[in-house]
This record gives sequence, structure tokens and C-alpha cells, in this order.
Amino acid sequence: MDNTPDSGTIRNKCAACFRQYNKVEHLVEHMRASFHSVHEPKCGICQKQCRYLESLREHLIGPLPKIECARIFSTRGCDLCLDIFHCPNALRIHRGTCQLSCAVPGLVSRMSRLSFQGPSSSDHGTRMQGSKVIALGCTMVGGGSDGSLDLCARVFLIGEDENIIFQTYIKPLIPVTNYRYGTTGVRPEHLRDAMPLKQAQRRIQDLLSNGEPIWKIRSRGGNARILVGHGLDHDLDCLGVEYPEFLIRDTATYPPLLKTSKLSNSLKHLTQTYLGYDIQTGTQDPYDDCVAAMRLYVRMRSQNHPRDYSSGSGENRNNYPSWRQQELEKMTPEALLELSSSDYYCWCLDS
Repeated sequence: MDNTPDSGTIRNKCAACFRQYNKVEHLVEHMRASFHSVHEPKCGICQKQCRYLESLREHLIGPLPKIECARIFSTRGCDLCLDIFHCPNALRIHRGTCQLSCAVPGLVSRMSRLSFQGPSSSDHGTRMQGSKVIALGCTMVGGGSDGSLDLCARVFLIGEDENIIFQTYIKPLIPVTNYRYGTTGVRPEHLRDAMPLKQAQRRIQDLLSNGEPIWKIRSRGGNARILVGHGLDHDLDCLGVEYPEFLIRDTATYPPLLKTSKLSNSLKHLTQTYLGYDIQTGTQDPYDDCVAAMRLYVRMRSQNHPRDYSSGSGENRNNYPSWRQQELEKMTPEALLELSSSDYYCWCLDS
């Protein structure tokens, strides 16, 4: 007997991503592994949910988009935030705030571009008395026999208002063998009287922890600040600074900003795609990197999601236990979706 379903067989369709399955137990297994939630990127036309913003972009723009969604998006959709608006005029008004431009660096950063021999560091920590978010950016020079070992030679910290809180050149613990001047703009004279690494570590740690001992920092309700950046694991490792993972917001590892292959996108690509301007076109300025990471964080934090902590906290919960299999198989796709929760912490919950 042929058990292959014919074209008229009702298929079991996921209420989030619209995948279809021949058997209901396969749909339940899909829901168990997919971690769908209200915090996923969603098409504003057909309501399909996607794991990554890149997947949503492909769904709306191409190269093989859904035809009806692409038709509507072409006249009423923003190609930066991927939101849909009720009319083209509303879209034009929105683009005035969604399309950003390269930040104007502060005085210290401009002086460094001109090789002005001003102060090698500046500290404006008093500016951020009430700030809860800091972005960090580093400039790496090379050490070791072949110059391939990354050494932090400059660090920037900015607040959410994009003002510089702290910046300094840092004297590495080992000799610099490659200044990588073409991309870093760092010269030997910049590091000659630079701040020692240990001193920079203490200042950065003080600004981040905001008076709380590192072992007392908690995820919610404390004084410690959220740290934003791109590739923060690498930056913090080069600085020798430890910080709790639950207060780190890394645009290189945040799931909605990943490639569909689950690899990281470059900060340059993310800035161009979701903010609408170019960075790192010549000498890389850590201030520009800080601003881009902060703006990406603010844009992701501002996503219009239901403020549902239980489904967006990223806590590992088995909402589809095997002992409930028979009960789960009797549920509608919509009811199964209501049980699902995200496997990552959604930044919208920071607001």
C-alpha cells in the first residue's frame, strides 16, 4: 500500500515560519528545536517569522523573494529596518529618521586623525552619571615575531549620547612589531608616553561596574552598566578585562544580526545594511566603531515586540517535554507557538 500523501492531504503547518510537515509529530519536533517567539524578526505583510534579519531581507527583497510581499515592500517598505508603512508618504517621513549618517568624531578623535600631538588620553566619566549603557571600541596593533598577535593600542568608551567618556592610547606589555599604520593610524610616538595597560584596565572596569564589586553584579536592578560593542570577547581579552556575560550586548553574536550560516557579519556590513552609511573606509577610527555598535544596539532594543520577558529571556526551558507528546500532537499550530520561547535574550527587554 502506498502511504505517500496525495496533493489533497492536509499538511501540518508551523504558525511561525510556515514550514509544512506530513505528520503532526514532525511539527512538534520542529517546535521543540526552533525556539520561535514573538521576538523573532517578522514580515509585516504575511507575518512569517524568521530566525535572522538576513532571512527576512531575503524574503522581502530577494534574490528569490515571496512575490506578493516583495510587491508591497517595494512601495511601502524600509530597506534598512524592514518595517512596512501604510503609505509611501509615511515611508518617506520615516526614512528621515531611519537613514543615519556617519557620526562627527569628538575633538580628541579629530586631533588624532591630524596627528596633532595633544593629550594621549581623556577621561569624561563624570558625563555619564545616569547612563546605563557604554559602547567600547579598540584599535589593535601587532606583536610577536610576525606582527600577527593583536595588542590593544587605543580604546574608546562612549555613552548612549555618543559623547566620548574615556579614550586613551595604551602601552602594550610586549613590544609592538607592526603598527599597522594603514588601518590603525597609530605611530610609535602615540604609545611612547601612553597609559600603562594596568591603569587602563582599572579605569575601564570602574566605568563599567559603576561602583559595584564584580562579584556582586547582577543582571537586573544593579548599578553596573550594559556593555555594547562588536567582537567584545576579543576586545576584552586583549584588554585583560572581565565582565559578566549577561551585561554584554555584542553585535557580532546577537542572533538576529547573524548571517543565515550562523556566522558573524562585519560591523562595516551591519552599519551599511541597517544604519545606511559607511564606516572603515580608510583609517579605522574606534570612535566610529563605538557609535555604529551603539546605534545598532539602540535600533535592536527599539524593536516593537511585546515586552514578554518569559518568552524572550533566553532561559533554557523545555516547553515541549516528551511526556506531553500526545497532548502536544492534539494542539493547533497556534497553540504550539504560544508555548514556544526564544533561546537568546532579546535586547528589547533592556528598554
